[in-house]
Amino acid sequence: MPASPSAYYLAWLLLSAAGLAADKAHAAFAPSASAAVPLEVGERAPDFAALRADGTQYVFDSAHLQHPYVLIFYRGGWCPYCNAQLADLRKVEPKLRAKGFEVIFLSTDRPALLYTSLKAENIHYTLLSDSELRAAQAFHIAYHLTDKEYSEELKWGVDLEKTTGTTNHALPVPSVFIIDRSGAIRFRYSNPDFRVRLGADPLWKAALQVVPGPD
Repeated sequence: MPASPSAYYLAWLLLSAAGLAADKAHAAFAPSASAAVPLEVGERAPDFAALRADGTQYVFDSAHLQHPYVLIFYRGGWCPYCNAQLADLRKVEPKLRAKGFEVIFLSTDRPALLYTSLKAENIHYTLLSDSELRAAQAFHIAYHLTDKEYSEELKWGVDLEKTTGTTNHALPVPSVFIIDRSGAIRFRYSNPDFRVRLGADPLWKAALQVVPGPD
């Protein structure tokens, strides 16, 4: 017995919805680092979940923050520029925590590699795995690598499929967001040139604009 017109229409709606969902998921990755458009100052920080090194889930809920946050997105422990940035931020991370900030570093490394992949020594930060780049997508800083870019990473000994455990071939634009207790983004730094990072001093100055007080 042939399907009724309403059945065909329902099937068409379901297929269309699936197609829209797939397009939206694909669009969550910018085609390049320079094409990524990060969330702006004044916007509400999105909720996200990431994984700790032991595989347990860490949930960021912007509607119920007990502290202001500093979120630092970096590429991975295999990246020398990331290691240099993490080493530099040791100068300011204790002061930020003393000011009441939660300081979170998000990496594309899968949980088992979060600390073992780092070249910087004596790093005891709160590192989270965003290997599927869901948090990076939520902040609009995730982008796909071209085949050429992925091949270049392989030449340097970096296989993102192994470090992330996914086949996304994607990275975040290295970025820093400061979020106040209301969940609003109060500061944003994002540079598509992964070699240029926010240093400890300008981060501290930006933090003092969110939580004023003696330096």
